[in-house]
Amino acid sequence: MYGLTEEPLVNRSTDHPGTDRDGSNRDRARLLTGVPVAERRFHLAGIPTAVLTGGDGPPLVLLHGPGEFAGGWVRVIPSLATTHQIICPDLPGHGSSGLPAGGLDTEATLAWLGELLVQTCAAPPVLVGRVLGGAIAARFAIDHGDLIDRLVLVDTLGLEPFAPAPRFELAMHRFFANPIAATYDRFMDFCAYDLDRVRDEMGDSWAAMGAYAVERAGTPSVQAAAFGLMGSFGTTIPPADLARITVPTTLVWGRHDLATRLAVAETASAALGWPLHVIDDAGDDPALERPEAFVATLRAALAAPVREVRT
Repeated sequence: MYGLTEEPLVNRSTDHPGTDRDGSNRDRARLLTGVPVAERRFHLAGIPTAVLTGGDGPPLVLLHGPGEFAGGWVRVIPSLATTHQIICPDLPGHGSSGLPAGGLDTEATLAWLGELLVQTCAAPPVLVGRVLGGAIAARFAIDHGDLIDRLVLVDTLGLEPFAPAPRFELAMHRFFANPIAATYDRFMDFCAYDLDRVRDEMGDSWAAMGAYAVERAGTPSVQAAAFGLMGSFGTTIPPADLARITVPTTLVWGRHDLATRLAVAETASAALGWPLHVIDDAGDDPALERPEAFVATLRAALAAPVREVRT
């Protein structure tokens, strides 16, 4: 969910982040049933944070997109957990995570990520960020490359001004104006290349994910957090700053992304020397839509020799 540049549009609930309704808690639990993770609670830079952890091996941190939550990685966690320690947080103000008392801004968010890595990773992790999570990860890597091993940006924001396809933007705003099952499915139809296939493959998990996403999107505090983070991280990162990223960096993109077109990734790859892996038959969330292809692509990227980084 992207382009949150206006004020929140609904006021259906007075819930605070981290205090889900009983129904949404059940939906979250349904989605995670059988997934090899445990949910842990951390206090990171003053932010109560829900983190899914599981697996064993080198640490792999997965950051989700705006208005979403850690369960968005549910289709790739089982495979990745066979070789890595998986750390999937709900971003501040999202899912079951809270907000700092002083408000959420760029500095607080980057401090939150730094504490997440220190408290959960015994060694510098591979940091994977999708969309907003990618923009947060990239800005963190600019000044804190010593805390991460590699950087993987999936259909990320921050490379160019956000300019989604008009039909994508319209569906997105309709969902946030009226977050119900119908507007969610319509929006996701533009996010995915083949939503029917995703529904069929996920079955009850899809229903649980949708119900939880709708409930959270209808919560003013969650909308405010998503809008705030997009305001801080959804803008273009200056090319000179991107060039300061010294850790090996890889781009992974769905070929049919209507939010941030493949051409954006191609331009960044050519300018910065970052390898680009394109996943066919996928929109802006290849980990959800093409999990096997995403895992194979990620493993190939992590196995590739480290290229010399230009300085």
